[in-house]
Amino acid sequence: MNSTSNRSLSFLLLLISLFGCTDSALTTKNEGAHKYSIYILAKDGNEYMVETDQLDEGVILPEKEGAELNTREMDRSVIVKNGYYYHLNRKKAALVKYELKDKQLREVQSMPLAKFSIENFHWLGRDTLLLTGLNTPDFTQVKYSMLNVAAMKSISEGNMEIPVPSGKFDNMSVGFVKKQGLKLLVGYTYHQELGLLNYTTSDTTYVTELNYPQMTAVKTAKDTRSTYPGGVNTVQTSSFEDAQGNFYFMDCPGIALGNRPELATGILRINKNETAPDPRYFFNISTRIGNHAYGMWPIGGDKAIIRAERKDLFKGLWDHYSTPHFEFYLVDVKNNKVINKLALPLDKGTRRECVLLKDNIAYISISSSAEGNFIWRYDLKTCALSKGLELAGNTDFILRIDQLR
Repeated sequence: MNSTSNRSLSFLLLLISLFGCTDSALTTKNEGAHKYSIYILAKDGNEYMVETDQLDEGVILPEKEGAELNTREMDRSVIVKNGYYYHLNRKKAALVKYELKDKQLREVQSMPLAKFSIENFHWLGRDTLLLTGLNTPDFTQVKYSMLNVAAMKSISEGNMEIPVPSGKFDNMSVGFVKKQGLKLLVGYTYHQELGLLNYTTSDTTYVTELNYPQMTAVKTAKDTRSTYPGGVNTVQTSSFEDAQGNFYFMDCPGIALGNRPELATGILRINKNETAPDPRYFFNISTRIGNHAYGMWPIGGDKAIIRAERKDLFKGLWDHYSTPHFEFYLVDVKNNKVINKLALPLDKGTRRECVLLKDNIAYISISSSAEGNFIWRYDLKTCALSKGLELAGNTDFILRIDQLR
């Protein structure tokens, strides 16, 4: 089922190597780029991108200091790296590379990417980006596109050898991709459409081991302890690899993602050099905090920050995004321990890329109806919380914060 091409493995590996060292200056030439990028949804519906060199203090008015975005071409599902922004422009059927200059988001380069919906991005090197997604408009076939971002040229593309939906399941989602030597591990599940705005999810998490770079299947593991592994990681982070090489990912069966709320949100682990979830490890988040969670960010060692809903504060999916009801918890993933709930204002926005780690400070963006929109500082050494940069003016939601360089 591999549709890469008829190239031999040795030729493909050579091509990857060549692309990996060609025009690498193009990924670093943007010397004027700031350290951080912030994506804002404004009260009037406009969207803005702002850049800054610090998150610890100050005030930014996005309508004055940011670039107003063309929402027909750009949205929050953007990949940010080395001063550039990468986004799938569906109208042009192309992946576009942008930079922000003079309060404008300007196209630098692009490459064709047709009938592709990005579910996951994974950097294989400084210049080598692996995109994994689904065919459009059916969302039934797992596809990939490997490219060199310095030249914005395709290295290879095709289908991953992963079973298409069958029976009552008519679409699917890809939650994570992890490279492990000459293998790729792909986590996914299947969905059933129940109506125009309603769906449900299989009770199973699937992890397929693929040969890399051929993308042919070796074996598939199934885990029924929870479902909906990870999530679209261009929107929110839900997995990470620790210093020992163990891989942790969150299963998200709550109504906002898997819509199997009777199942538990859980963190699962794939141990180093293994290819399936550890059957002896399951961190049951729902049991520990009494709610579902979406999003997980590593902050060093065995610790991570997770973002969890308060089911007593929203009425249903229709007000899930607008109602402030999200809390943040510090967890120890190795020892299955909730350390404490962070004393932050209730946050709003169902999915957001909202945690950054820099120099033992976790920066957490909070969109609070009561206390405003701030980047909060959480000192990992002292456990002290304090307000940092304020996003004021027309700001309604801080949709994402990213490290530019």
